[in-house]
Amino acid sequence: MNESRLWTAEPNTAYLQWQTTEAAGADRRRFSKRSIVQHKAMFDRFLRHLLSCGVALPTFGSEHLESFFGDVDNRCAPGTTTRLRYVKLIDRLCRHLVDVGLRESNPAAVFALSAAWPEDEPEPLFLDPAADTALQGYVQPDAGDDARLCRNRAVVALLLGAGLTAAEIRGARCRDIVTEGTRPQVCVPKRGARLERTVALPSFSTPALAAWQRLIPSPDGALLFPAPRTEDRPINDVLLGSIVRDALDAIGFAASDMSPRVLRNTFARRQLLSGRTNVQTSALLGLASHRTVTRIRATISTPTT
Repeated sequence: MNESRLWTAEPNTAYLQWQTTEAAGADRRRFSKRSIVQHKAMFDRFLRHLLSCGVALPTFGSEHLESFFGDVDNRCAPGTTTRLRYVKLIDRLCRHLVDVGLRESNPAAVFALSAAWPEDEPEPLFLDPAADTALQGYVQPDAGDDARLCRNRAVVALLLGAGLTAAEIRGARCRDIVTEGTRPQVCVPKRGARLERTVALPSFSTPALAAWQRLIPSPDGALLFPAPRTEDRPINDVLLGSIVRDALDAIGFAASDMSPRVLRNTFARRQLLSGRTNVQTSALLGLASHRTVTRIRATISTPTT
């Protein structure tokens, strides 16, 4: 049974397996046995709440979190950190569920942003310049590419070249991409809290995207990356994650996170290394807040004099 199915069929087992094999705290250290026991009890309480609401891990929304945190507040003494610990746990859980393809979004993110989040959260993962260059080479089309590999190179080229989120690339339309002319670019519509923006496509990304466009000439309003054997549904997160992992495996990159987020972080860091400001880079990512970019800039060493 794959991980996504395990989370659906046996969520308690899946949670314990994740806690003991992969999950890590803000300092990137694995959780102690005592912490795992505590986390498991917290997760069980949260899962019982979802069941009482008639929803499950793939389907709960912010309204279910609101009622859960309200119940936590009612049952805890003022001044305790219980709510904060639940926010951290559920946000970490949701991010993992997005990574494994069980969810498309993280409804706990807005709660995490308003919480007193620790300043020592994990350093964002990204490709260093050498690995970035290697992946740019990997996405170049080859005459022997079949349709699947042509699509996969185009997917990675767009994520690495424009810093799109998984949701944004899944919703991208053929009309959003311009690969010819003097200004190749991708137009990203407003989506939720992310702002509308136009991102110039670097030269390394356009050959793969142009090859994919030639292979599947479609109406402007058609999805750029539809699900296999269909035209009206987007590629799902499970397949998208698999495409990115295969590409990262191909260049020898291995990390705890092998999701599209790594490519988005790499894009952002490349902008900062090229001299762009936090404000400019945040705009390219569609972010109103500079928090993410500030954390990525902190990974860049400042030369000493």
